[in-house]
Amino acid sequence: MRPAGVFDEDYHGSIATVRTRFQWVVLLAGLAALFLFPLSPWASSYWLGLLNFIAITAIVVLGLQIVTGYCGQVSLGQAAIMGVGAYTSAVLTTKLGLSFWLALPLSGLTAGVVGVLVGAPSLRVKGFYLALATLAAHFIIIWLMSHLNFTGETRGLVMAAPQIGGFSLRGDFRMFYLIMAVLVLMTFFAKNLARTRIGRAFVAIRDNDIAAEVMGINVWRYKMLAFFIACVYAGIGGSLWAGWVQSVNFEQFPLWNEIWYVAMIIIGGVSSISGVFFGVIFLKLLDELVLFAAPVLGEAFPFLGGAQYALGLSAFGLVLILFLLFEPRGLAHRWELLKASVRLYPFPY
Repeated sequence: MRPAGVFDEDYHGSIATVRTRFQWVVLLAGLAALFLFPLSPWASSYWLGLLNFIAITAIVVLGLQIVTGYCGQVSLGQAAIMGVGAYTSAVLTTKLGLSFWLALPLSGLTAGVVGVLVGAPSLRVKGFYLALATLAAHFIIIWLMSHLNFTGETRGLVMAAPQIGGFSLRGDFRMFYLIMAVLVLMTFFAKNLARTRIGRAFVAIRDNDIAAEVMGINVWRYKMLAFFIACVYAGIGGSLWAGWVQSVNFEQFPLWNEIWYVAMIIIGGVSSISGVFFGVIFLKLLDELVLFAAPVLGEAFPFLGGAQYALGLSAFGLVLILFLLFEPRGLAHRWELLKASVRLYPFPY
């Protein structure tokens, strides 16, 4: 759905991600606004920290979207795999003395290898049973993090901030540019992966793995590849998290995060890269709104006692139920309908 008079002149134009000049202008303007935001007068520590958190979460959820949204393999181990990436980065920099810039890709690869082991049950089971298998892997990984000697056991690890030469990337402002640059690259890769032969194989397996195998798709290979790519994303996100907060502890990767990540995909839109950003931003802003609203409700309604602090869980559950009932295709689908209506206006068809 594009404005009238805009036609593709060759094959490369028809498969391009950004097709029109207006889309290029919007994209470049958006990137410029994003990277210039820290220099604006509104760039407080709160907003920079919030954007950093959203960006790291988006990287992790992009991986989950690949394995669950595109390949159809339910995974409840993404938070634990993020922890693997964070611990790998911390161990490589503190124990072995490697540079953070080398530890960053190695954390992704290590998480990817662990992800292949976590995804191995997908060769024999699927659906609810696969979810339980990955959930069991979450508890195993978290237990290892809290009991192994080189991970600092329950104390965790403390690491130095990433450095470029003698320049330290300490703090929200300096880490903002690194985190956002990685997010842009990972988003570009995920967007294009969905349109390649690999992405189409993922979709075929999601729709019907038996039919995909009959058509000649190596189901075993592509399932393992989906888990590997998804966990590389989680490992990169974990490494960035470790470099940002400069400390790693197993309590930073609870089971609750797994539920949040799945909910972000549902609310944003399954099988949609843009849906990842809609879901992550929506739920994080909802969480911040509840955080500010709870004390106000406590003062306005003293008879509630401490019940107002349960508002966050109640709001999360209510929003998820409402989306499942009234907008099961997510915010990304509503965004596409809005764009189509604008392009067709004022015509009724």
